[in-house]
This record gives sequence, C-alpha cells and structure tokens, in this order.
Amino acid sequence: MRKTPLTIEPHVERPGPAEFRDPFVRRELAKAIVWLGLALAIVGIIVLAQPLLLIVGGAIFAVFLDGGVRFLGRYLPIARGWRLLLTLILGFGFLGWVVWFAGTTIGAQAETLRQVVAEQFQRVMGFAASLGLLPGDHPNIGSEFLGSVGRLTSAVGSAIGAVTSVIAMIVIGIFLAAEPHMYDRGIAWMLPLRHRASFYRIAEHVGFTLRRLLFGRLVGMIFEGIFTWFMLAYVSQIIGVGPVPMAALLGLVTGLLAFIPNIGAITSGVLMVAVGFSAGPHQGVYAIFVYFFVQNIDGYLVVPYIARRTVDLAPAVVLAMQLLMGALFGILGVLFADPILATLKVVLVDLSQRQAEREGEEPAIVTAAAPAAVPASAASSPRRRGRSSARAPQR
Repeated sequence: MRKTPLTIEPHVERPGPAEFRDPFVRRELAKAIVWLGLALAIVGIIVLAQPLLLIVGGAIFAVFLDGGVRFLGRYLPIARGWRLLLTLILGFGFLGWVVWFAGTTIGAQAETLRQVVAEQFQRVMGFAASLGLLPGDHPNIGSEFLGSVGRLTSAVGSAIGAVTSVIAMIVIGIFLAAEPHMYDRGIAWMLPLRHRASFYRIAEHVGFTLRRLLFGRLVGMIFEGIFTWFMLAYVSQIIGVGPVPMAALLGLVTGLLAFIPNIGAITSGVLMVAVGFSAGPHQGVYAIFVYFFVQNIDGYLVVPYIARRTVDLAPAVVLAMQLLMGALFGILGVLFADPILATLKVVLVDLSQRQAEREGEEPAIVTAAAPAAVPASAASSPRRRGRSSARAPQR
C-alpha cells in the first residue's frame, strides 16, 4: 500500500529575528548600548547629584581622618582603631571648644557683625545708585546670589536636612577610615584583573595627594585665623591705628572660610574691610592692608612650603572648577571642587604616564623655536612632533 506524503514538516530550530549573527549588526548594537549606558549615567549623576556629593564628602573626611591616624602612628605604636578613636576625640573636641568659645566669648558680636555688614552694603549700593550705576530701587543682591548659588535639594535645604547630611558624611567617613583596604578591595573586585594593579596604584597616589592637600589647607586655616586676629587686635594698637572691632570673630571667620580656597578668602576680606571702615577710615585702610598681607604670606610661604610639588593646581583652574561646581551643585560643589580637581589630575597624569611607558615614548621638551624647525611632514604626526621638539634644543 502506498504511503501518503507528510503534510507537516518536522520542526527544526532555526535562527530567529532576535539572533544577530551579522558582525556589523553586533558591533553597532554594542556601540548603541555603550552610548545609551553613558546617557543613563549622565542622567543618574544629575538626578543623584546630592547623594553623590555626600558620598564624596564622606570620602574626603575619611582621607582627613586617615591622615590623622597615620600621623599618630608615627608616635603611638597602638592599633589603628585606637588611633582613629583618638583622632575623632581630638578633632571633635577642638570643634566643640571653638563652638563654646564663639558662643560664650564672641557670640554677642555676631549680630553686630551682621548689622555692620548690612549697613556697609547699603551704603555701597546707595553710592553706586547715586552715580547711576544701579537703578534707584536696587534689589537685594545678597539674597539673589545666595538663592542662585546652586540647586541643592530639600535634604540640605533646611536645618534638619543640613544636620542630617553632615552626620551622613561623618558616618561614611568613619567607616571608610576604619577599614580603607576593605573598600579598596571591594571596588577593585568589580574591575578586570588586568586593571586592578593600576587601581591600587592610583588609589594610593590619590590618597597621598589628598592628605597633603587637606593638611596644607588645615595649616593655612590655623595660620590665617591666628595671624588675622593678632594683626587686627594688637599690631594695630602698636602702630597707632587703633584696634579693629570684633578682631577675634574676624579671625575665627577668616580661619574657617580659608577651607574654601579663593572664594573663602574673598568673602573674609569683604567682611574684614566692611568692619574696618565701620570704625573709621584708618581702620578700614589698615584692614585692607592686613587682608593682602595675610593672604600673600599664606599663599606664597605657608601653603607652598607644606605642599609644594604635591598638588600643582593653577589658581585660575581651581577658581573655574569652583564656579562650575557651584553652578551645578551649590555650596557643596564649591566646597569639594578642589579635592575633586586634584583627584582628576592625579588620575589623568597617571594614565598619561602609563600610556607613554607602554608606547616607549620619552617626555618631549617643546620650545618656542622648535615648531619652526619641524618639517611639515613631521608636524602631521603627534609622535614625530614630540620627538622632533625634544631634539630641537640639542642643536
């Protein structure tokens, strides 16, 4: 008997529309995924800007604590945990003393300082309006500036949110300082094996740089505060100008604001000059002299002596970074702009040096006369241009 042919073919698994076998399609899909991930990362950074800054602040505080632990380790052969506890007691004890001193000794001068600055500001605005530089009803520029500094969210928009944020940064810093190697290994575990040695090297270099940066900042704060108070309270009497009012408060404010480079110095200088002119023209001129004298000694002698050749950051670059971070993230961005910039520089310099070592290139010496001696064919290649400029001074 004749068999009838099968009307249903046997099922065979074949490639479907979700299976990309074409190398070109796979390559383009990988590129699309990378760009999409980059876009999502940028959006995530913008949306989660404040929590990220709090984490950065905790890491910076951890570096500060680690510097204190290492310093005590030179003289106290005890466990790291005890040295960390001693560092916390000394640090918070000093802050408590400052708050107590400011509250009991010069607390009454704070309201006087606010009234003097407001009165001097109104005088300056009135003088500018009389010259036609401002309209008659000038707005409150100080309030507008403080309102437009950044986009801080509600977590730091109130006093409770600010205290909570500070506590969060302190707790994060303590945990990081207690077991720094554990967190380093955790981050390195997420990297490929071939990049882990580079990560450990860069992390060590970044920690060293930030410790020196923060130590120099701390010494600068102490120097500026004490020296400003001494100049305003005692030197002014010796030379016959007369004491500047609220010298102790101005010294404390100058020392605290010195933690914010450039912007803090300008703010403390404005306060000092305003208080000086409120007492008289001689005190005002003397306050201007004290401001420039203290800032020049601190900028050219104290800080470079402590942290020279360690954090080589151009002042204009630091100021630009502060303005950018302040516009994007508010006062926290201004506060952390300097450490973030130093970290970026260390990472970029290290990666550049390793890349040059892998390619076997030597550092190029570029002079003003070197480009004129380089042929046009050599100028088209970056590698040839660097080698030609390096040989130019030998001729």
